[in-house]
Amino acid sequence: MKTLAEKIKAARIVAVLSVNDKSAAVDLVKALSDGGIKAIELTLRTPNAFECASAIAENADGILLGIGTVLTPEQAVEAKKRGADFAVSPGCNPRVIDAAQNAGLPFAPGIMTPSEIEQALEHGCRLMKYFPAGTSGGMKHLESMSAPYKHLGISFIPLGGLKLANMGEYLSSPLVAAIGGSWIAPSKLIEARDWVSIRKNAEDAVANIGS
Repeated sequence: MKTLAEKIKAARIVAVLSVNDKSAAVDLVKALSDGGIKAIELTLRTPNAFECASAIAENADGILLGIGTVLTPEQAVEAKKRGADFAVSPGCNPRVIDAAQNAGLPFAPGIMTPSEIEQALEHGCRLMKYFPAGTSGGMKHLESMSAPYKHLGISFIPLGGLKLANMGEYLSSPLVAAIGGSWIAPSKLIEARDWVSIRKNAEDAVANIGS
C-alpha cells in the first residue's frame, strides 16, 4: 500500500477548495478531475464543509480527498469519519497530529521553522505542509531550513502564494512532493458555478507540471 507521501507525489498538485454547497462540491470535483487533478484539500472554512466532504467521498471516485484547516483533535476525528484520505493543518499542533494518527488518518502538519519540523518529526510525520510558502521565503527558505533533515526522508507540500507562473520552481525541487493552490478553483468561480473555467485552470496546471 502506498504511503500518503507517495500518493501525494503521484498527484503533484493539490487543489485547495473552499465550498459550502454539497451539490456544488460534487460538480466542482468532477470539473477538477476532468481537468486532470488527482488530489484536493477541502478547507474547513465554511459552515457546511464536512457535509461537502461527505458528498465528495460518496460521489467522486478516483480523487484523493484531503481535508484542510484542521485545527482541533475533534475535527481530525470527524475528517476520518467523513471519508477523508488525509488531512492537513496550517500549523503544527501535537494534539491534532496525535488525534489524526489515533483515528488512522494520514496527516501533514503545517511548518515554517526548523523547530516545527522537529516537532512534526517527533510525532512521526515525514510529509509536511510548508505554509505560507510565498511570504516566508519560498523555495530558498525551504531549502535552507530543511537542509539538516534531508537525510530523514522528509518532503513538503508548499501552499500560500503558489500560482501557475511559479509552480514549476517548486515542483523542480526533490523536497516537494506536490504543490497546493487555490488559484485553480477560486471562490468567485465556485460561487458562479463556472465549471468550464475551473476545468481549464486544472488543465493548464496539469500541463505545467513538467515545465
